[in-house]
Amino acid sequence: METSGMIQKRSLAEEVADRIGKQIADGKFADGEKLPTEPELMKFFGVGRSTIRESIRILENMGMVNVQQGRGTFVTRNGESNEPFSQRLKRADIKELREVRDILETPVARMAAERRTEADINAMKQYITERREAAESGNVSRCIKADINFHNSIAQATHNAILADLYQAMTTYLSKGYEYIYKDTFHLLETQSIHEEILKNIKSGDVEAAMRTAKLFWKDAEDTDYDK
Repeated sequence: METSGMIQKRSLAEEVADRIGKQIADGKFADGEKLPTEPELMKFFGVGRSTIRESIRILENMGMVNVQQGRGTFVTRNGESNEPFSQRLKRADIKELREVRDILETPVARMAAERRTEADINAMKQYITERREAAESGNVSRCIKADINFHNSIAQATHNAILADLYQAMTTYLSKGYEYIYKDTFHLLETQSIHEEILKNIKSGDVEAAMRTAKLFWKDAEDTDYDK
């Protein structure tokens, strides 16, 4: 195992699970290899037995380990994951979240243009106005919040509860990544016109135009520097 010290408080079980999971993903433990014993893990991470057991449970739910009573815990790289979707989102890379969101943009825009109500349009107008004002004033966090709310209001306008919930679940975690990526509002202000255009298309019920405009968010995703 890597020679790092004791971990800081965050969610101890999740932190330990993340560290062990990373070592498994990096190939430091082979498929079928036995993990260190509970006492060894407790000593290494500086945590109690209950934390180690919870961490192992998380890894087992993720399909990364297999606990065999009386024998120990073994790596199962190819195991089927039972990890809850909300837990999977927590550890998702921002690129993954953004790619999935952009795949959904076009069908969401199409359905919103077909099904939007006056209340839906009013919500979109409120958030797009907040987005512009925040971008122009240089308020990054407020602009990101308004941007996320605007996109979620479009998803709500589909009046498909499952789709709207899925979209909102992703953007909850996506917004945290945005706070890291965007150090100022330059890019957000630069893309304001695209957001205003899609609102115009949805309001008019122009399905084809809404879908074309939604595809521009793909380019927006490609142009974003995730590694800066």
